[in-house]
Amino acid sequence: MTPLEWLVAASVRAPLPDDEIRAHIAPSLVDGSGGPAGINAALAAVGPLTIHAQSTDGNQVPVRGPAGDFRLTVQVDAAGLVRDLQLTPDEPKPMSWAEIDTRLTALGKRVSFAAAEIDGECRIVHGLDADTQRPIGSAFKLYVLGALGQAVAEGRASWDEPLAIRDEWKSLPSGTMQNHPAGTEFPLSEFADLMISISDNTATDHLIQRLGRDAVERQLSLFGHREPEANIPFRTTKEFFRIKAPTGQLWPAPIDIDEIEWFASPSDICRAYAGLLRLGQPEIGNALSRNDDGLDLDAAAFPSVWYKGGSEPGVVTLHYLVRTADGRAKAVSLMVSDPESTLDTLPLTTEAQSVIRGAFHLLA
Repeated sequence: MTPLEWLVAASVRAPLPDDEIRAHIAPSLVDGSGGPAGINAALAAVGPLTIHAQSTDGNQVPVRGPAGDFRLTVQVDAAGLVRDLQLTPDEPKPMSWAEIDTRLTALGKRVSFAAAEIDGECRIVHGLDADTQRPIGSAFKLYVLGALGQAVAEGRASWDEPLAIRDEWKSLPSGTMQNHPAGTEFPLSEFADLMISISDNTATDHLIQRLGRDAVERQLSLFGHREPEANIPFRTTKEFFRIKAPTGQLWPAPIDIDEIEWFASPSDICRAYAGLLRLGQPEIGNALSRNDDGLDLDAAAFPSVWYKGGSEPGVVTLHYLVRTADGRAKAVSLMVSDPESTLDTLPLTTEAQSVIRGAFHLLA
């Protein structure tokens, strides 16, 4: 049985025992997902899948599930274990900004959106409440990445500088760095890569502690955030979890998402991406391009894709920057939040990514 066939069959039988999960999925993906429980939660969110067409690509197969039709893509490591997987929706792309707006308003009660061109500065081409501040979840890590890049530019840090893991700076998953013993050293570039690509919370908090909270707060203003005071004092993820997750478990419903969160508008995020571009450091692009969360744009038309998202119960945000084949920079930011109801993340993200793909094609 191929890894693809196992995944499809496993989606029907979930929840799976821990030993079966670890026999088929690489430790990096298991740990980065929050352990076997996280894998089972993801399978439950997807629901049972069936293969509905043949594919000539051994790493990809068309599947059908409760949320619609998808392409399931897997990457395996040298041992044949699944190290990455993506579900990309098979849906038609919007063909006009009017259609974009119609589909955006159907996503939830509170939606903010911006599609922009970046040429040194950010120019909004189309927006829906683009200047309205929303909770952004882990997308705040863009400002931590910016603070690191700024420190490197000013000679206060270097990408290859070693930093040791400290127990008092460890946080809860997502991520894997909390599993390393205190004293284990990694270069700052590794902390940045994991902070962005798998939203590693322990990596994030180590960078905040290394750079200083004031440096990250300063970066909000340097990147043109219009209401930086909403994020001051700038919380670590450990402080965030101490307030919202006293039992160490993910909370099932929204908790004070308009008070206890990190905040920005789509326009703010666009300006943050513009600021990251201006820093001009390859390590920034490397961190942001390791994971596109299944957006799956045509690589010939969009050879470079940066991504960071964020979520918690009641919050889903997706933020992308791409380079077109002729080198132009485009950005799309989408925020959905509901302070009263848990968002149905998979179908919402599926539709949101379809809208985002369409927005990039319109921008191009």
